[in-house]
Amino acid sequence: MKKKRNTISKINRMLEMPQEVYTDTPKITITGFNEMIIENFKGILEYEDYYVRINTSLGVININGYDLKLENMTNDDIKVNGKVEKIDIERNFD
Repeated sequence: MKKKRNTISKINRMLEMPQEVYTDTPKITITGFNEMIIENFKGILEYEDYYVRINTSLGVININGYDLKLENMTNDDIKVNGKVEKIDIERNFD
């Protein structure tokens, strides 16, 4: 199994594919102070219009602000809109 994973990893590197495409590594895209897209998330832990906690494979992303809304959710990514004031990450050290 490990050999198969190494072969897939080598092929992906040769094709110059981003790591988040072939792993569950989260990718966070922030546009100004009003929009965030989080790819490869695992779940929503808490959601209020002033506070959102999103679980990922590397830890929990905490978003503070006001008028926060979750939009365009799929199994792999989520969009957070609103007035974002603070973002912090509780990293897993597994």
